[in-house]
Amino acid sequence: MTNEYAKTELASVWEEVQQQFRSIARLQQERAQLTASATVRKRVTVTVNADGTIIDTKFGPRIEELNFTEIAEAVTAAAQQACAEVARKTQELMAPLHERRARLPRVSDLIEGMPDFSAQQPVEPEVSLAPPGSAERQDAADKDSAAREFSNVEAYTPDLGRGVTQSSW
Repeated sequence: MTNEYAKTELASVWEEVQQQFRSIARLQQERAQLTASATVRKRVTVTVNADGTIIDTKFGPRIEELNFTEIAEAVTAAAQQACAEVARKTQELMAPLHERRARLPRVSDLIEGMPDFSAQQPVEPEVSLAPPGSAERQDAADKDSAAREFSNVEAYTPDLGRGVTQSSW
């Protein structure tokens, strides 16, 4: 009887996984169509696609009243705002999928003794909007390089004797 219950449970999980795959395919198609636009200073409008790639930039009337620095800053700000909006739309679109996935049992629930690796999954850091060369980016780079230093290492000196560069060849 336990075996029949396990088969039924596995079939139910498998059907749920198949449904999830169909949902993912549909959501991927919908996400591919997402765009978002943002306007800054009432003169610069930037539109991005779902990947955050700028697909359209428009300048409004009296753009010539802005200097090049102001235009560049407005384009950057509009692009960042449009990217934030498309990210929000993507999260909204994917929310049902995440809710459904949360209801699925973990492998550790199905296989006795299997560890739950989800607690060990690294957290993705927030991506900086600071321009290249800024103090914020330098501080982050310094922290990152310090985090990659290892203290439990041994020095290795290769034995170069009798290699292909020996003159006896």
